[in-house]
Amino acid sequence: MIDLHTHTSASDGTDTPAQLINKALAQGLDTLAITDHDSIAGWASASQTLRGNLKLVLGAEISCLTKEGISVHMLGLLFDGTNSALLEVLENTRDERLPRMRKMIELMRADGIDISLSDVEAVMPVGATMGRPHLADALVAKKVIKTRDEAFVEMLNNESKYYVSHLAPTPEEAVRLIRAAGGVAVIAHPFASLRGQILQSSDFSDLKAAGLNGIEVNHRDQSNEERLSLLKIARDLDLVMTGSSDYHGTGKLNSLGENVTDPAEWERLEAMADARRVVSA
Repeated sequence: MIDLHTHTSASDGTDTPAQLINKALAQGLDTLAITDHDSIAGWASASQTLRGNLKLVLGAEISCLTKEGISVHMLGLLFDGTNSALLEVLENTRDERLPRMRKMIELMRADGIDISLSDVEAVMPVGATMGRPHLADALVAKKVIKTRDEAFVEMLNNESKYYVSHLAPTPEEAVRLIRAAGGVAVIAHPFASLRGQILQSSDFSDLKAAGLNGIEVNHRDQSNEERLSLLKIARDLDLVMTGSSDYHGTGKLNSLGENVTDPAEWERLEAMADARRVVSA
């Protein structure tokens, strides 16, 4: 089984990189990608913990915004982790998360919701990249809402009155940065309409022209109809089709390996990187 989209406590997951490696081994995965939000901080620990026949794909999920203000996530896999241009963008995007969080908290407090930045920081693992899931966890801890999933449905989705956009590269810029760093670019859950505004089918031609390698077709937040539409787009544009769990650990329904990538598609995708960077024990 090949799972190309997971998160650890280096961003907004609940498992440490070492714990995620252990779970992947127990689950019987063949290949695991670690793609923390705007961060490669979990790479070293995951690589050091790796053992057995499990293959490790190092990557990151880059936060993007279209010119129309639509939030898009771009998976960068197999890129050179010392590439200064890409690392600078990741750092700048992380730095933007704190003022964004403050604005979201201000909006909630204006509505009488008892939440503070210190509440959010209290539920964050050490070294984590601050994100909406941590705000959700803080709201659960304060008994404002029952679960992380419920928080996203009712309060933290992209159409919510409390949502605040962030400074980020466009999807095309992110693709070009990933490719320039020698990696491959796969757009994550592009038709997940329950999360808010989504791309249009016509947008994928520009992404392909920028160097996009693949589309995450099979993801729990995309309906069967949406998956079929993405499958057609991928075939029409000759893009790799992936499936992934988007695993975050406890607090989200996503199970490790619940959606996987076909080995032939993964082999095709890996060959598009400028070097063989899959890590083996």
